Amino acid sequence: MRRLGFALVVLLLASPAWAAQTAGAPAPDRPPFAEWLAGLRTEAMARGVRAEIVDQALAGVEEPQPIIIERDRTQAETVLSLEQYVKRRLTRKFVRTGREMYDRYRGLLDQVGRKYGVSPRIIAGVWGMESNFGKFSGVRPTIPALATLAYDPRRAAFFRGELLQALEILNRGDATLDELRGSWAGAMGQTQFMPSAYLKFAEDFDGDGRRDIWSSPADVFASIANYLKAHGWTEGQLWGRQVAVSRTAARRIAADVARRGGGCQATRDMTVARPLADWTRLGVRLPRGRPLPHAAIEASLVSGEKTHYLVYANYDALLDYNCAHAYAVSVGLLADRLPPAPASAATPLRRAPARR
Repeated sequence: MRRLGFALVVLLLASPAWAAQTAGAPAPDRPPFAEWLAGLRTEAMARGVRAEIVDQALAGVEEPQPIIIERDRTQAETVLSLEQYVKRRLTRKFVRTGREMYDRYRGLLDQVGRKYGVSPRIIAGVWGMESNFGKFSGVRPTIPALATLAYDPRRAAFFRGELLQALEILNRGDATLDELRGSWAGAMGQTQFMPSAYLKFAEDFDGDGRRDIWSSPADVFASIANYLKAHGWTEGQLWGRQVAVSRTAARRIAADVARRGGGCQATRDMTVARPLADWTRLGVRLPRGRPLPHAAIEASLVSGEKTHYLVYANYDALLDYNCAHAYAVSVGLLADRLPPAPASAATPLRRAPARR
């Protein structure tokens, strides 16, 4: 088994010529855009979206937007190690801002954390990574962006489904058309939820009758917590911890410990879960040679070029939010650098369920 390693890779997916093609003639298996849009309108109404909602949402959508296709298909190739990503993302200024914002919203974060059973520091960590602590919620209108990507044959089925879900958000009155904004790929608000995730996991924590992930801190924090809870976050457990792995230990691990499977590359770039006692036997230690705790808990190993982390079951919930070790580790490390809960409120580490 080759050495566990990590790289965050954004691939060059296609040439810029596709954008020009989309703006002009349709792809061979696509009808003209106006005809395609008429079919979408019919499908949305068949799903129960009111005609006036569909007409309003699609009124300004006249053709695919080349800039969206360019962003989707011509991203520059970049390769960052786990260590490079963490260093670039978790700057002193970013962490300092995180502490200031965590202090500002501490009471609300604690309240949300208690209700959903999710660490307030982790909620703040996700919030910081997704929106720079509320500074970014997306400015691009969601409907035209999703219409462009749904017309693109590369991932048409996925984005057509998300576009129909976005129309359902409007139909329910959760947001107005002007409020429905996000990234070029359709990820919305400070949580960066796709429309389908919004419908499943967005919360109205402030009780105003709307699930506002764009401007309500209460709804943003509760929506993040609800997502993590629904994806297996267990109250009182850690996400993981940095460990020391010597060259000898690395050779033992490569020979004795299998990797996980799964549809996400990140899960394939980590080991299966093993009891902490096994990791101790293999030579894994805490920094400065300190022994691992004796808790009856299982952990997987995530390795960068120089740094290593034993991660627990809660780490999977972070990967479900964004399946990249750079993201999940950065959320965990950011959370660890925020002020901890008072000792009286701390919960001991619990045994985690076994993972395959």
